[in-house]
Amino acid sequence: MPARQIPSTSTLLAFEAAARHGSFSLAAKELVVTEGAISRQVARLEALLGVPLFLRHGNRVELTAHGAQYAEELGRLLVSLEQSTLQVMTTPPQRRVLELATIGTFATKWLIPRLPLFLRDHPDVVVNLSTRNDPFVLNGSGFDAAITFAHPAWATAESRHLFRSSLIPVCRPGLAPSGQRAHSAVLSGPPLVPLLPLVPLLHKTTTPESWRDYSREFGIDLQDAVAGSCFEQFSMLIEAARAGLGVALVPYLYVADELRTGELVSLGPPGRQVGKDFILVANSRNSRNSRMELLDEFSDWLVEEAKPDTPPDAPEAAAPQSSSVIE
Repeated sequence: MPARQIPSTSTLLAFEAAARHGSFSLAAKELVVTEGAISRQVARLEALLGVPLFLRHGNRVELTAHGAQYAEELGRLLVSLEQSTLQVMTTPPQRRVLELATIGTFATKWLIPRLPLFLRDHPDVVVNLSTRNDPFVLNGSGFDAAITFAHPAWATAESRHLFRSSLIPVCRPGLAPSGQRAHSAVLSGPPLVPLLPLVPLLHKTTTPESWRDYSREFGIDLQDAVAGSCFEQFSMLIEAARAGLGVALVPYLYVADELRTGELVSLGPPGRQVGKDFILVANSRNSRNSRMELLDEFSDWLVEEAKPDTPPDAPEAAAPQSSSVIE
């Protein structure tokens, strides 16, 4: 078997630091070596690759196109290597580890409060969570899987549909006239949607059309369905509703507990035309190791745990629910 064409660790670290700082001198200070040492390491790497990685302008350096591409990929690999190293160092023997990325609001409002239930039944498992709100390249990221909203960017990824959480309008009790009706009555009795035009609407920045779609579904006459304050995350929308700033259209899953306790009330039923599909996207490299079995166990648990927080009139999931992450 031919020798691997891989530069030495010291060479890679020297290049990565120089690329990140855009300076040989700053890279030398970070790595506690001389500037000449950084220059020699970079020169060796350029000779091995056969292409220039930096343009030299006197004391300044600038990445070439090849250099920028190589630096980006190297940065991802070093992060993954560091995560794997820390995982081995901090994980007790006989423990299984899941490195998961997920949406911040889902983690804090739903997953973390319920995670002890999973760990109680799986005492040999360690679950590490990080937040990623937007689609990203999963392979090489250091994550085993991502729990996220369905998105076209994940269309070709190996994934499993978990559940759907319809959006529901919620506000602080007493915000609207006669708006203190219990959450159970809203789901089973006549909706309070006629009250919606009387209260300020709160919006999610990335989906400003949600209120328009909801109003069309229930035949509500909203004079301006896009007017009102905008918030970047669902967690911010929920806090704004709790503060009495208006009525927010948020995933039922996120506010099921507040609706049960009466901290928030709903002014209408969950919408069938507006909702969020949650999926688990697996790192394809896991198909070659034992973590896939653990991912299947975890995703099965997620589906079962979410059932009590799924409203009875929520739409059926459009995607098939497979028993395995890999389809």
